[in-house]
Amino acid sequence: MELFLVSFGALFSIMNPLGTVPVFVSLTTDSAKKERAVIAFWTAIDVFIILILSFFAGKYILSFFGISLNALKIAGGLIIASSGFALLTGKFREHKGMKRQRVQDDIHARDSISLTPLAIPMLAGPGTISLLIAYNQEYQATIQVFTLIMAMLLVTLLIYVVLKSAHHIVRVLGASGINGLSRIIGFIVIAIGVQYIISSVMAIVEELLRVH
Repeated sequence: MELFLVSFGALFSIMNPLGTVPVFVSLTTDSAKKERAVIAFWTAIDVFIILILSFFAGKYILSFFGISLNALKIAGGLIIASSGFALLTGKFREHKGMKRQRVQDDIHARDSISLTPLAIPMLAGPGTISLLIAYNQEYQATIQVFTLIMAMLLVTLLIYVVLKSAHHIVRVLGASGINGLSRIIGFIVIAIGVQYIISSVMAIVEELLRVH
């Protein structure tokens, strides 16, 4: 249960569906309610597929590139922390590359926006992927793998609910309310990133002390 809560909290905070709400609303303004629900559904499906692939392909990625788990966790921690700073300073969209005019024009020209930019990079970005690769190396028992999959499934379900209700959320909370919540989540995300870096540095130091 502890692993489920920790992994769910980390994934939800890093992916931050609430931060995607303004983007989803702006991209689906002209869409009917049913069309928005379909886009939200396929975005959630795309995210879940990306999470599963990231988790199970993690060991092969590390092996292929010769990357140690501690190196991955430090790099992932830096990415996660930078995402947190972007949330905390209100620059989440710029951090995800959503402010460039060329990108905006390309997005609005697409028939489907569920995979890009919503699933990637808005939700399942590098920070999420590196976290799951690290989880793959740390938790390999069958019950642990099952627990992590359940956490991914719940996060995906919440993403669908949040995006489906995005226009209603904006009406209720407004831009200031969403920004306020995103900044709180940003602080948590920074702490997760820093904790990952600290645990990796401590593991490296302990390994060096054992060698000597």
